[in-house]
Amino acid sequence: MISSVSAALALASVSSVYAAPLNTNASPLVARATAPSPAFVIYTDKFVSADVLPPATQLAGYNVVALSFLTLAGALDQAGAYAALAPDAKAAKKAEYQKAGINIVVSAFGETDKPTTSGADPVGTANTMAQFVLTNQLDGIDVDYEDLDAMNAGDGKAEAWVTQFTQTLRTKLPQGQFILTHAPLAPWLSPNAQFKAGAYLTINKNVGSMIDWYNIQFYNQGLYTDCNGLLNAAGGAFPGSSLFEIAANGVELNKLVIGKPGSAADATNGFIDPATLGTCVEQAKAKGWSGGVMAFQFPEADAAWIKAAKGTAFP
Repeated sequence: MISSVSAALALASVSSVYAAPLNTNASPLVARATAPSPAFVIYTDKFVSADVLPPATQLAGYNVVALSFLTLAGALDQAGAYAALAPDAKAAKKAEYQKAGINIVVSAFGETDKPTTSGADPVGTANTMAQFVLTNQLDGIDVDYEDLDAMNAGDGKAEAWVTQFTQTLRTKLPQGQFILTHAPLAPWLSPNAQFKAGAYLTINKNVGSMIDWYNIQFYNQGLYTDCNGLLNAAGGAFPGSSLFEIAANGVELNKLVIGKPGSAADATNGFIDPATLGTCVEQAKAKGWSGGVMAFQFPEADAAWIKAAKGTAFP
């Protein structure tokens, strides 16, 4: 969640890392998650407590929480901690969040995973990760693919990998029963010579109908720091990558969720304080958009944060 397109800039992790094996025992299709619209998404990667997730009241205003991250090496950080919960504790937390109207999903990969470059099999990886969703009775999966080397190569291998991975996920996690989202870097949704094979514009053409929405990372590119740059004219090295420009590039407007860091410390750049972001959200809503807002990450982004970020556009 912290990649720059032009250079992968890593932030020091302040969370503990939990490694949990992926349980491959068969599990029935139990989730019946209707994709919320608009979507208000919060990622959780930092350690919170022994209960893993905070009381649902601390996330009032969100309708999706993404456990981060399920990697090629296994479930780490909050994803691993949740998987390691005792079954009764896990069931109680799931019931608490369901009652509060909050879906629990897992986020795959993240900034450090390079699935295409490392030669991971998209079909096998998707089957393993889908089984993690089923085993832990989650509501779905978010795909935070950030293999910059593969995408920048421009040979189409990244696009083909993500396409096949998404198709396989959907065979295991049917649409209308499980949430499936992606979290692309904003420049990947714009036409740019740096991404000769089309990046996420190609992926959207291939499997966009299978994806419920995009948690777009509008940060870490030195852009999107005011409402005009975020919504109307990105400019800089990646013109065409603001919200309404992405829609003009052929991506369904209300599948575009505005993603921002919860604090300046949660990204290299691109932070907008939530009250100011709320004015941007109001402007976008007035122009016909209603996709929603994503924040990386709790606890910097909490119930108060999302209330301010919604402005007067959403209750």
